[in-house]
Amino acid sequence: MKQALGMWLLLSGTLLAQPIVIGSKSFTESVILGEMLRKLLEANGHAAVHRAELGGSQILFQALRNGNLDVYVEYTGTLMQELLAAQQPRSEADLRSLLMEQGIVMSEHLGFVNNYALGVPRALAEKRGLRTISDLRKYPDLRFCLSNEFLGRNDGWPLLARRYALAQRPVGMNHETALAGLRNAQSDVTDLYTTDAEIEQYDLVFLQDDLGVLPQYYAVLLYRRDLPEEVIAVLRSLEGKIDTPTMIRLNAAVAVHKRSEAEVAGEFLRETFGIQLGAEPSRIERLLGWIGWSTLEHLFLVLISVLLAILLALPLGIAAYRLPNLGALVLAVVGIIQTVPSMALLVMLIPLLGLGRLPALTALLLYSLLPIVRNTYQGLREIPPALRESAEVLGLTPWARLWQIELPLASPSILAGIQTAAVINVGTATIGALIGAGGYGQLILTGIRLNDWALLLGGAVPAALLALAMQGLFSLLEKAFVPRGLRLTI
Repeated sequence: MKQALGMWLLLSGTLLAQPIVIGSKSFTESVILGEMLRKLLEANGHAAVHRAELGGSQILFQALRNGNLDVYVEYTGTLMQELLAAQQPRSEADLRSLLMEQGIVMSEHLGFVNNYALGVPRALAEKRGLRTISDLRKYPDLRFCLSNEFLGRNDGWPLLARRYALAQRPVGMNHETALAGLRNAQSDVTDLYTTDAEIEQYDLVFLQDDLGVLPQYYAVLLYRRDLPEEVIAVLRSLEGKIDTPTMIRLNAAVAVHKRSEAEVAGEFLRETFGIQLGAEPSRIERLLGWIGWSTLEHLFLVLISVLLAILLALPLGIAAYRLPNLGALVLAVVGIIQTVPSMALLVMLIPLLGLGRLPALTALLLYSLLPIVRNTYQGLREIPPALRESAEVLGLTPWARLWQIELPLASPSILAGIQTAAVINVGTATIGALIGAGGYGQLILTGIRLNDWALLLGGAVPAALLALAMQGLFSLLEKAFVPRGLRLTI
């Protein structure tokens, strides 16, 4: 209930007190730790919001530097080899010094280590005699499916492939999908976190890092130096409290036994600190509540972005029609925007607009421009010359001709462009969950991460129904805005 209230306050923009903003990466362990921090702060009287599943380390670290996040859990190996690699730190003392220069503090270890490793099914390891990463050189036919982040990290696949002279060409995908590929015998090798609960569940084995290439990844808190001292004290009370077996158990409770991250985090806090928290809702209550809230968030993203796009795209379409030289440039620019991959655009907007709904709305606005501008321009151009001449004969001014003759005649085309933008935005808005914008994408991402079909369908099915509802809505709008003789099936 507290989390829902916090999300509503963020949406409405009526925050009375700024909450502590917690981030987490898009894997189960990070989400559990994010929930743990949120509940711990709330239990000690501090408002907190958890922006879950924001993607990889680079996104969260940049958001922390820019002030869009206040705290998240990182790993020393990632800091050493990826985030601060250019400064070549040699020790944790170097890490702390480099982070402090950016206004960021690194806590002591939380107590567990979560290293990267390459893993294979036990049956395959026994059949091929695979015990070390070096053994992989003997079998170039092995199918590698690696998580997208590991595939591109300096301390991931590029490092292993270079040091071990591995010739295989891996395929990149979501971490949980890669694990499912091993389980279904659709791949042979993937990267693992050593605290993954699925290792025992899927009967996987680690391959020994016999050259000692991979660094150690101790879990630590990264938080902004300007946080209040009382908040910092609460956050750092987690130091040394979570050992590796405990973290594996918490991961298994979510990934294997399908309990919620909030429930598992709350149980740990009761066991460790004696904090008494209210009972978590049942699974069906959580799912229904999440779908309802996601519907409001998704509608907000789609409707606001389309309304803003109409205000911007209609004048651009009219200008393109009235000024042909400008029109070619306008159509070229909005066409180029449409070709930029949505995930890339969202990441590019983070340094400018931060995390959450604002960059998502901006991206959706930009993607809405092409269909509305093009259809407005095309609709006006296709007005028969005889009708334009009749309007001139009547002595109407250019603006009067536009509002009374040309725009009504072009209205079927314009409305079709707006409809296209709205339907496209219903689907594209799901990507906004990667930067904390919420909506149906959050359900879909969590469903993929947990291999939970109920959550996955809870996001995908309502998104499809919303797209159909948009079709019906525009059928009604056609009757309201398009002259009877010009109505088409939109």
